[in-house]
Amino acid sequence: MVLRTSFTELVGCQVPIQQAGMGGVATPELAAAVADAGGLGMVSMVFVPAAEVEVTLGALAKRTGGTVGLNVLMPFLDREVVEVAASRVRVVEFFYADPDPVLVSLVHGGGALAAWQVGSLAEARAAVEAGCDFVVVQGTEAGGHVRGQLSLLPLLESVLGAVDVPVVAAGGIATARGVAAVLAAGAAGARLGTRFVATREADAHPAYVEALLRASASDTVLTTTFSGMWPDAPHRVLRSCVEAAEAAPDGAVAQMSFGTKQVPVPRFAVPCPTRDTTGAIEAMALYAGESAGAVTEVMAAADVVRELAEGAERLLRAAAG
Repeated sequence: MVLRTSFTELVGCQVPIQQAGMGGVATPELAAAVADAGGLGMVSMVFVPAAEVEVTLGALAKRTGGTVGLNVLMPFLDREVVEVAASRVRVVEFFYADPDPVLVSLVHGGGALAAWQVGSLAEARAAVEAGCDFVVVQGTEAGGHVRGQLSLLPLLESVLGAVDVPVVAAGGIATARGVAAVLAAGAAGARLGTRFVATREADAHPAYVEALLRASASDTVLTTTFSGMWPDAPHRVLRSCVEAAEAAPDGAVAQMSFGTKQVPVPRFAVPCPTRDTTGAIEAMALYAGESAGAVTEVMAAADVVRELAEGAERLLRAAAG
């Protein structure tokens, strides 16, 4: 198959597509659906105690025979969660800090692969030196928090020439054409987030999804507006939510669930709205990449993976003659 790559061989999935671990949106249901369709499904469990993570990942392992991983945001690192995850998922991926060989060793000790999402050539080299099994290079086109300052293709080109582990491309990819483009450029896989927000299994609030479906690339902006709990960390969101947040009064703009607790969401806070969030949804962080214009309908996650993989394979076969 054209889509058999060093990433699929290493991770054990069938197609070189990774679903991004998108805060509260990346549910176990979404990860399982992506994994069942042959991709690498990711969950993100920020602020969730290790004991609860253990239960959730155990249930996820029973739910799918596919490949799943856990995304760890370094500003909210819980080493006990990392240790728990390493023995229960195939991949533990870290983001937003300098690569740490101690954490990589902790992951390997549990039997999982370690990955790091990076925003620069120097960070990619550091990740490999720390022992990571693969790296994810993120261009500034990406939705959510953005680590580097280069767009995807220049960054991808520099990293591909400097490391000897599989490289996954992330940022602004939402179509089969985009997947084919980064694979043709030499990436071993494509990582998508924005496209998976608009899936039936994602836990994104309907108003968030509707705003995304209406948006184009020019409707996103790289900003530091939503820096509550995560100071001075650039992120790409829909421009409309920045305007709504700036116009909102001080104080909480919404209420959302963290486990069994209902928690107020302050204006300019990091969380994006999940299905059970109430309040001024439009004034919360509505993360979206420059691929937003390609997201035009809500689909089952398995159909998204199938459309991406089959379309990319057709394009690559045609290009090969």
